[in-house]
Amino acid sequence: MTPRRYLAGQRPGGAVGQSEYRVLRPRRRDAGNLNERVPREHARIPNVRNWAVRDYGNRVGIWRIMEVLTRYGIRASAALNSEVCDHHPEIIEEAGRLGWELIGHNQTNALRLTEMDEAAERGAVRATIDRIEAASGRRPVGWLGAGLAETWNTLDYLAEAGIRYVCDWVNDDQPYFFEIGNPPLVSLPYSVQTNDVPAYFEMKVSVPEFEAMLRRQFDTLYREGETTPRVMAIAVHPFVTGQPHRIGALDAALEYICSHVGVWCATGWEIVQNFLAQQPERAASAAP
Repeated sequence: MTPRRYLAGQRPGGAVGQSEYRVLRPRRRDAGNLNERVPREHARIPNVRNWAVRDYGNRVGIWRIMEVLTRYGIRASAALNSEVCDHHPEIIEEAGRLGWELIGHNQTNALRLTEMDEAAERGAVRATIDRIEAASGRRPVGWLGAGLAETWNTLDYLAEAGIRYVCDWVNDDQPYFFEIGNPPLVSLPYSVQTNDVPAYFEMKVSVPEFEAMLRRQFDTLYREGETTPRVMAIAVHPFVTGQPHRIGALDAALEYICSHVGVWCATGWEIVQNFLAQQPERAASAAP
């Protein structure tokens, strides 16, 4: 069988991270990482400056990203805080019209699974998935934890709730099975490298440098894909890449990537389904 090159267009997905931040959870301004969270006991509210920057993504940035992805025929797998369903239903409606996949990303980025007791964590997982299903008409089968945060129980709770793949484990360029769940959960490649938040806020790259990072990442994986399938995850956030001065980096990188023969711009679940089809003995009852 001829190996297939994989490109997860925007997901974990390569994800378009559609986030909801509460006003009471500001970010630190005195730290090197401007996206670092402030402990609850030290939070000062209202934090208009930091909240408004993120709300820009919901009001403006997401539409800019949707326009660019549509130009290249890419359907995103959007890591979705379920509270977006309540506050921005128009985003959910448009994502459905565009054929995007919605995957669970906690109820809000203001509260991570590692900040809950066991009962609350299990309830939060269920509530996130149930709310997205109610709003979109489709039950999520993928998950990206807010902050990639997991407890020792998270994967069990996700499998129990019907999640089929998880993007928290940034340790491979190919999908693989966890020894958890029946059928077992799949780990789908994500990235904290080709990811606009750490790139711009932590690595301090410029807009042209971010575009170059995406091109170099693609060139290597495309070359390796001649013999071994690879997944390239591009993680962008509407409040970051959706800014007017940054959107061009994504646009130019996707133009370059999509100009190559054999590139598959797929959603996370499409990649997982392809992976499961090649592992029939492990993937019994795979289809949701």
